[in-house]
Amino acid sequence: MTDCGCDKARKDLEEYLRNEVCKTEHSDITEHLEKCEACRNEALVATTLTAVVARACKETAPEELRDQVLSRLRAEQATHH
Repeated sequence: MTDCGCDKARKDLEEYLRNEVCKTEHSDITEHLEKCEACRNEALVATTLTAVVARACKETAPEELRDQVLSRLRAEQATHH
């Protein structure tokens, strides 16, 4: 039984999405994704998740929350010294 390319595509998907595979592998995976809806969907989920996490990391906490956390940390540090 021969593999249709899914195993290899899924194994290298993360590197592929970060453009960390060689040109030959990149074109092989691109070609596989064009033919295979299941792997294409997996790539879409990974891309979407990465974008959502990146967006969340750019957000900053409100100043008020930041001040509350810092003051609580300072209080905890003062009681443990």
